Amino acid sequence: MQTFIGNIEAKLDDKGRIFVPAVYRKILAEEESKRIVMRRDTDNECLMFYPESVWNEKVEQLRQTLDEWDPEDQLILMQFMADAEYLEMDGQGRILLQKKNLETIGAQNDVLFVGMLNRFALWAPDTFAAKKLSQTELAARLRAKMKKS
Repeated sequence: MQTFIGNIEAKLDDKGRIFVPAVYRKILAEEESKRIVMRRDTDNECLMFYPESVWNEKVEQLRQTLDEWDPEDQLILMQFMADAEYLEMDGQGRILLQKKNLETIGAQNDVLFVGMLNRFALWAPDTFAAKKLSQTELAARLRAKMKKS
């Protein structure tokens, strides 16, 4: 599988539709993904998008860690799944995002697609800029992580 990389600026239309970047559409087509899954991120003010096959792998990983008879695990699963939805691209490569999801991330007209290997995120540009690590901090954290492997 090719990976989603880079950051690509885009604009929402009046109806909340947005063009998925062509390079991402190409990867989705190679994966034969008819649908993508969108879910609000648990830690950041962004929306995560998964090819359906990647989403299914993530859900299976989660399912294997949860006890279906444990009430707390049931709640975790319900909340995780409730924040997700299937999206289909139209013939022009656009997806329609619900207003509540755009409000959650503070998106107005401009948005930023950010590649994350097997998935991609959608951010309000100002929010992403505020969250980004400085180049020095990024370098230090990368060095620390790479030494562990």
